[in-house]
Amino acid sequence: MRGSLVPLVTPFDRGRLDDRRFSGLIEWQIDSGSHGIVVGGTTGEPGALSEDERAHLIDLAVKTARGRVRVVAGTGSANHAETLRLTHAARQLGADAALVVAPYYTRPTQEGLYRYFRSIAEAVDIPIILYNIPGRAAVNLEPETIARLASDCRNIIGVKEANKDFEHVNRVLHLCGRSFLVYSGIEILCFPMLAIGGAGHVSATGNVLPREVARLYDLCAGGKWDAARDLHYALLPMNDVLFIETNPVPVKTALGLMGRIIPEVRLPLAPLSDAHAARLREVMRQYGLLEAVGRTQ
Repeated sequence: MRGSLVPLVTPFDRGRLDDRRFSGLIEWQIDSGSHGIVVGGTTGEPGALSEDERAHLIDLAVKTARGRVRVVAGTGSANHAETLRLTHAARQLGADAALVVAPYYTRPTQEGLYRYFRSIAEAVDIPIILYNIPGRAAVNLEPETIARLASDCRNIIGVKEANKDFEHVNRVLHLCGRSFLVYSGIEILCFPMLAIGGAGHVSATGNVLPREVARLYDLCAGGKWDAARDLHYALLPMNDVLFIETNPVPVKTALGLMGRIIPEVRLPLAPLSDAHAARLREVMRQYGLLEAVGRTQ
């Protein structure tokens, strides 16, 4: 479960799930050396999907991957019962782990978060990765709460930290121990996270530059820190532009320009503005991505 676990976008075609292109994205990730995929994470627009659609994507991902890479199923929501159903479905469908986001909007206490995650871990026998994303959930899963969950629930194996507070991340690793899997969910912190003992990253940039994002982990795992540092800085312009508007709008736009998906998003998301689309194309040209498309057409 270490390495680059890419949070896939969910392709649509005239409002419906685009199974063919979704499977194609998985094959591309495998060919590019990604170590795993995440289905139904933030980049996959889970809030815009029905339970049946989310379960369908998990099933399709498991069947497409065929054990070649790990499949992590995003099963969290703001509704406890829904999260339980989706986590049960992930186990039954053969996912390797479930990524369970902190319940958003309700702003529970730390005790409420502890009880929420513990109830899911006790109900479903599947490895669980906590997902701490204060910017969207409006609540932070504190290091002490994470450590308490890791101690009390044998199947809570790690946490995705979409938290810009690097002091927080250091304390999570210190309290939970080096065997606890801590993944960066902030693109610019992927390299620093690996440097302090992180297990890998769940980076939206991996949708567009899967080989490079996987190589960042491989270089660090191989002790090639200078090369990894160079790659970290080389990725910065793409990391920045892919968040020029709300994720996954820029990522889907980039994949559309690369001919890999139809860049549809579901409401309330909207297409990328013209000005930002122009900036995105400019950065993509710096990486040779648009030229590569031209050579294959």
